[in-house]
Amino acid sequence: MRVIIIGAGQVGESIAADLADAHDVVVVEQDPEVCDELTYRLDVLTVNGDGTSVSTLEEAGVENADMVVASTDDDETNIVACSTVKATSDAFTIARIKNTEYLHTWERSGTAFGIDFMVCTNLLAAESIVRVIGLPAARDVDPFAEGTVQMAEFEVVADSPIADQTVREADRFESLTFAALLSDDEVVIPRGETRIEVGDRVVVIGSPESVRAFAADVAPAESIGKDEDVVIVGGSEVGYHIARLLGERGFSPRLIENDPERARALAEELPRTVVLESDATDVGFLEREHVGEADVLVSTLDSDEKNLLSCLLGKRLGVERTVAVVDQTAYVGLFETVGVDIGVSPRAVVAEEITRFTREGGAENVAIIESDRAEVMEVEVDEESALAHRPISESIQDFPDCLVIGAITRDGELVVPRGDTVIEPGDHVVVFFESGVADSVTAKL
Repeated sequence: MRVIIIGAGQVGESIAADLADAHDVVVVEQDPEVCDELTYRLDVLTVNGDGTSVSTLEEAGVENADMVVASTDDDETNIVACSTVKATSDAFTIARIKNTEYLHTWERSGTAFGIDFMVCTNLLAAESIVRVIGLPAARDVDPFAEGTVQMAEFEVVADSPIADQTVREADRFESLTFAALLSDDEVVIPRGETRIEVGDRVVVIGSPESVRAFAADVAPAESIGKDEDVVIVGGSEVGYHIARLLGERGFSPRLIENDPERARALAEELPRTVVLESDATDVGFLEREHVGEADVLVSTLDSDEKNLLSCLLGKRLGVERTVAVVDQTAYVGLFETVGVDIGVSPRAVVAEEITRFTREGGAENVAIIESDRAEVMEVEVDEESALAHRPISESIQDFPDCLVIGAITRDGELVVPRGDTVIEPGDHVVVFFESGVADSVTAKL
């Protein structure tokens, strides 16, 4: 596949790095120094120029492109770039945008702006955070098969009841699959006798009910319900969407916004949210409002430094769980090392959403685990798949040892995978595998 990526920022670079080994990748970037650096580091072809220019796109080979991803930090540039591509080729176009108004316009027509698919950074980040808030102790949560299947990642802490248990002892749920145990230096495909240790991150795949029940096993002291207290720091677009989505799910969050006009507008638009006008770093205010008693604090301010400070301040006051929006994807690990429970990078979330379109075999959904250490993917099985018409115990032999079939849906119903389960064409399978074998796995799926 020939893929042209317009914009070599963090999203563009992440997509280019993911695709460079298996696809013909061209990156269009206006900064010549970035072009040189990317060519050296990723060994991809770069074109220095404006991605909205026909001549630049022609230099990049747009007439032979299968896909063009417009991923600059400017919405209008990405929209114009996709429109220009459509005027000169038949390539599949994907635009990354931040303003949800553009998304709503595109969704109403499906063809607006000449864009085949649109991803909204702010909305995707908010949805990711809301899923994490709704599941106790979870570090990451992703839905598959239209919500019939859920993947979740949990960290095992010292007082967790499953610490030092074997997978067989911890596996008490009929529709749950233990996909992996992650540590700092390895990815372990668990067997019944594999022991779960403190500090491990456990990846499970199953029905939402079983995943939620497992969450209660991992951290029985934590329970997030509609009566729990969620504090959102910052009335940014991400903060607004988090509050709106939580309100739709029956929560009544509190939102702290320093700008009076923005606070007033948010109070009018969010009827289930209590909007507090104040500086979120004012310790006296936080103590008066009992922010330290909150179950979750989410910081969505306009800089990584402010979000880090806000979360650490919340922790100091007694907040159980903190979530920070992290603009610089490389800082996510640092945030979590110094005390933030969960860091969410909007750029990484968008890159993950775009990646599924480039997977051979047509992935329905893709989740990237632990900064691209592993993937969970949903695919629809066809007649050519190595899984079709064969029991799992037989077909799994054709794949690397690091593949796990986590769940199957058939006609919208969940099928729990067992060794003698025969997968049929039309089934949707959700699989886990290490990122290093992605190409060989997807080619057979």
